[in-house]
Amino acid sequence: MKHSEILELIDKVAEHGIHSVEIEQAGTRVKIEGKSSTPAQHIHVGEMKSEGAPLAAASVAPPSEAARSEEKAKKAEESDAGLHIITSPIVGTFYRAASPESPPFVNVGDRISKGKVLCIVEAMKLMNEIESDIDGVIAKIYPQNGQPVEYGENLFAVKV
Repeated sequence: MKHSEILELIDKVAEHGIHSVEIEQAGTRVKIEGKSSTPAQHIHVGEMKSEGAPLAAASVAPPSEAARSEEKAKKAEESDAGLHIITSPIVGTFYRAASPESPPFVNVGDRISKGKVLCIVEAMKLMNEIESDIDGVIAKIYPQNGQPVEYGENLFAVKV
């Protein structure tokens, strides 16, 4: 199962209010649990290894924190009007450079083109290069180096 298919499945579960979905295909097992009446929900996505450990897991904040997050997101959207936002496709740790000794992939003010590597998001010891999906100039870098990021969290704002 491709990463993009898993992300589509997560979106469909959230969109339709489905309680739980579990799919196993060609040795890959994906289980997604939607919102329920309990305050904290969990999403488990991953291929099961022989040890039985999932590749990735994400936790959704309780409603009170979610309400605060929505307010912050609305304020951020207003200040980012007219900018293209590049978001995290996965849960993991954000890194601006390939190694601590390397220079950052991009800085604010850098001109980028579609396909340029902008950062790395580490998930379960896998280094995932996040590429630009648009041409433009980096206007803002949201997370700090080494900061945990969630699926859909803003990473970069780009002036088109």
